Amino acid sequence: MQSIVSISNLSKTYASGHQALKSVTLDIAPGEILALLGPNGAGKTTLISIICGIVNASSGSVTVGGHDIVTDYRATRSMIGLVPQELSLGAFDTAWNTLCFSRGLFGKKPNPDYLERLLRDLSLWGKKDSELMALSGGMKRRVLIGKALSHEPSVLFLDEPTAGVDVELRKDMWTLVRRLRESGVTIILTTHYIEEAEAIADRVGIINDGELLLVDDKLALMHKLGKKQLIIELGEAVSALPDVLAPWALDLSADGGWLTYTYDPHNRGTGISGLLQAIKEAGLVLTDLKSTQSSLEEIFVELVKAKS
Repeated sequence: MQSIVSISNLSKTYASGHQALKSVTLDIAPGEILALLGPNGAGKTTLISIICGIVNASSGSVTVGGHDIVTDYRATRSMIGLVPQELSLGAFDTAWNTLCFSRGLFGKKPNPDYLERLLRDLSLWGKKDSELMALSGGMKRRVLIGKALSHEPSVLFLDEPTAGVDVELRKDMWTLVRRLRESGVTIILTTHYIEEAEAIADRVGIINDGELLLVDDKLALMHKLGKKQLIIELGEAVSALPDVLAPWALDLSADGGWLTYTYDPHNRGTGISGLLQAIKEAGLVLTDLKSTQSSLEEIFVELVKAKS
């Protein structure tokens, strides 16, 4: 399948000498949700800004729908919707007028039925005639999403779309994102909320210090890099681990009542059966066992630390 967005050896160095992007190469498939994770200053916004034609690249190339973003700017920009981090809206405009004006900027014919449906999906229909200055921050964020979708783009960039909004509104936005994907829209989002990527993304890209560390299917990433932990509750606390348990590199809790064994669940031999037998031989009594799986957040933190 041909990529809808293709990025090749993309680099950006600002006049100050700061290299914001370092030879980033990435292909994005039609209809997928890609989450870009990274700390502040990692290069996420610079990458999006170049693709959207806001910032010029120092080297490399980007195509959207087979069109080069520099030589065929009009075609690529008409295919893209962008929701920026900043709440940049006219204070005295209304939500309805904002969407109508934005649609017209892209040369689209009026389509009030589409815009009404869009505002209803964003739970903004009841506020369509309210001045934007009277709306809450969360509602203004929804207007920005509506503005980005007003010209019916095939690629939508969401730069920290749920920053500063409450949990309920965040979940509403996740639902909208899934619905857009089902309609064929390709979505690339940057986020600080790891659970956001874990909940809605098909693939996850991790970027740090201008480098794309990896891009992989979310479940495959957790499968390859995720670890499991076996938490063992002891009937009586111990002050130190018996020597017989040394091969398992266990962690003993501060109160001496819990043992933690970290293992790779994909290895043939996890060592769990041998561990339980050794615990029994050491004369320790077990009262409870439970296991936990590494989260995407833990994987992200480990990768960024490893590359720092």
